[in-house]
Amino acid sequence: MPRHPLPPKPAGAVAVLAAIATLGACTVQGPETGRPRRISVAYIQKQGDQQYFRDEADGARERASRLGIDLEVVDVGTDAARTLDAVRTAAAHGASGVVVAVPDPALGPQLVRIAHDARIELLASDDQICADLADPGICARRKLVPRVGYSGARMGEEVGRRAAEEYRKAGWKAADTRIVAAARMDLSVCRERVDAARLAFLQDAGQVRTLNVTTDNTPDGARTAVASTTAAEAGNPEHWVVWGCNDENVRGGLAALRAAGVPDTDVIGVGLGGYLACRDWQNGDRFAMRAALAVSGRDVGALAVQTMYDKVRNGRPFPAEAFAPTAMVDPDTWRASGAACG
Repeated sequence: MPRHPLPPKPAGAVAVLAAIATLGACTVQGPETGRPRRISVAYIQKQGDQQYFRDEADGARERASRLGIDLEVVDVGTDAARTLDAVRTAAAHGASGVVVAVPDPALGPQLVRIAHDARIELLASDDQICADLADPGICARRKLVPRVGYSGARMGEEVGRRAAEEYRKAGWKAADTRIVAAARMDLSVCRERVDAARLAFLQDAGQVRTLNVTTDNTPDGARTAVASTTAAEAGNPEHWVVWGCNDENVRGGLAALRAAGVPDTDVIGVGLGGYLACRDWQNGDRFAMRAALAVSGRDVGALAVQTMYDKVRNGRPFPAEAFAPTAMVDPDTWRASGAACG
């Protein structure tokens, strides 16, 4: 009988777009014995020196130990090239799956291609990435890589509502108040948080002039950027409201205003993370950082490892997104909440 040629395999962009659907092709069966082999997962993290990501790594390790799987946590800092190398290395060493908290979401298409070619599972942690576009904010939903973390919109809304509550309680007026929204604005998750905070504040407390300040998401970077922006602001506002993508941005913004001579009583800071906010409260500073949305890196790390395990071991499909719980805390409630301090 004549043989019919096999249909051509997808190539180029078609393969990338098909990657999310086909990443589940890896097996946990030993190639020779047919017995299940031990699951190995690599957790590739950005900014491993930050408290949140240290907690996330600890949570991932605890869950991996409980499940009896091998886990390697790799801190790539903010280096895109190291991120790609770490994923390639994990694939070469036979990892069953890779969880990635990317330093730059533009890496998404490359990460998807590496995972697809190596036939390993890929799960995003914290920040969203897209299979075919550098900006996940404009990505088609079906092309978003499954993600574990938090809902940026929900977090931002909670921050904005608490900021509005504190603003109304203080009795301040819009004419002599400014809002500082500090974040790394090229990250879609950061834009989502600060935009949701602004909308929630507007709905609850009305329009107040907002200064969007681009930072590197670190306390020192935020302090420098906020100092420059607020110094140039006309109108000599008496009062300030500060929120941002994370606790680091709010901490830096508050430090900049304090250094400029603004009294703490004229500043409302609402953190996002809680791990730095409660450090201030531990030290007796109850004024500028009025509240914070507490999140748990441990919860996200554990959830990411559990989600990967369920996929590799049991074939359970990745959820499009899986969210860990949050809680709004303040100087009077954070201890009872169990929030972890950095």
